[in-house]
Formats: sequence, structure tokens, C-alpha cells
Amino acid sequence: MNHQYFFTRANEPANRIQFATTPPHLAGAGDFRHITQALRAAGWKNHSAPDYPHVILASPDYASSLVLEPGARSDALAWRLRGHTDGRSWRAAFDGNLPVEILAGFTDALLHPAPSEPPETWTLLTQAGWTYERDDQGSEQSVHPDGTVRVLRYADTDLRPWQAEATNPHGLGGRHIWRAYIDQATPPHLTTGFLTALATDRPLQRGMGDVPHTHLVTQERTGPQAEQLIAAHRQRLADARNAARRIRRATAPETQLHTGSAQPRSAAPPARFATPGTHPTRKIQ
Repeated sequence: MNHQYFFTRANEPANRIQFATTPPHLAGAGDFRHITQALRAAGWKNHSAPDYPHVILASPDYASSLVLEPGARSDALAWRLRGHTDGRSWRAAFDGNLPVEILAGFTDALLHPAPSEPPETWTLLTQAGWTYERDDQGSEQSVHPDGTVRVLRYADTDLRPWQAEATNPHGLGGRHIWRAYIDQATPPHLTTGFLTALATDRPLQRGMGDVPHTHLVTQERTGPQAEQLIAAHRQRLADARNAARRIRRATAPETQLHTGSAQPRSAAPPARFATPGTHPTRKIQ
């Protein structure tokens, strides 16, 4: 269906003026396709129910899955990821207000093999100016310089030892803006990818009114606009396809050894970001 007669965010970013928004961790959710289309480009399959407002994706080997299912509240755990790695099942969940560019640090890491030695987690944050402390029980915490976001690792639980949360300053109610939970079995490079993205202070592009807590951010009419953002998204999809090809090539000999032939390549879907003068369909293929 052509969307030119409908007001829908599927037409973005071509129809919106973008503003450089800081701090990035309070910039609001952004465009969910930043996550979903990158995974689709890497060969993840769409298992969504067509008449229900959610997205369900599974990796080609079904070892990992993603569910995007907004709840009744905007800060509900909209993103849920599960996986099975080295004989262990893991889970992670993220609120809907978490910027997709930060969540992409986690999901993009799913498209790459784990490094032999992942970076030391807390060093990523302290080098970015975050504080660090450890209590007598071994639990650890790191806090952003502006005090609105913190990362915790609890020593006394395996269910959700890693937690991150952004909150209003206490003088403004201290309420949560978003939360993230990562369990103990999650591969370390996924957690590291998330924290690396969280520690980045680069402004995020958002439309006016897209930020849920405007009193906490600064927006300036600078930075890339529609055509540049569309080009960057296309490059992002190309990078995801290339990452998937590298993994297939790396695992092909092992696959051939056990099955006699390599797994077929998954067709890559086209980018469906709105471009100037076009109105793509909303469906994620």
C-alpha cells in the first residue's frame, strides 16, 4: 500500500527534519528498523503474525531470536532476545525507550564471532568518564557523568546480574526512563557491545517531538538529514550482509564435513527506509 495519504512513521526519515540530540542515552527509541532490517539483511527470518503489532525474528540457525512487542507503557520491556550458545541458554530484555543505536551494540554483536579476548567491561565505561565502585559483596556499579544512567552487576544473582537504567534526576521524580537486563549466560561480547554503545557520547538524530523527556536533552538543527541518513542505513544493511557472508564462509568447511554441502545463502531484503519522493510499505520482509 502506498503511504502518501497516511501519517505514518514508516515514511521517515524523508519527511522529518532531524535534530542532533544529546545526551544520546536520553534521545528516545528512534527507528526500530535500525535493528530489525539489519538482522533481516543478515538472513534472520521473519516469524511475525501479520495481524498483530509485533516483530519476531530468528537467526538462520535458530540459535537466537528477537521479539519486539511494545507493552502498555512506553517504557515496558519491548525488546526480548534469547539465544543458545555453547550449550547454555541466555536471555536479555530492553525497554522501549532505549535508543535503538545503543541496543544495536548488542544485536550487531550477534552477527560477528566472539573475540578471543573481549575487552574488560568496566574499563569501557571508566575511560568514558563514568565512575566505578564495588561493594563488600562484590556487586559493581558504574554511573554516567551526568548521573542519569548507571550500569550494575549484582554478585548474588545469576538471573539478571547485569542491569542498566536511565532515570530522571531525583529532583524531577527519579522515575525510570528505560531499563535493560542481561543474564549471566549471555556471551560476554554481546554485553560488551551494548556497553560500548552506551558509553558513546555521539549525538543521535531525532525529530522534534520524538524525545519522551525533552527537558533532559538538547536538540540542535545540525547533523545528517534525510538523504544522508538513508545512505547510512543502506550502508548499515550492506555491512550486515557482508558480516553474514563472512560467517557462512568461515563455517562452510565444517558444514560440508557433516552434511556434504554448505547451507544456502539467505536472500537479503531491500532497504525500506523512506526515500525522498517514495513511500515504501511498512512490512518487514
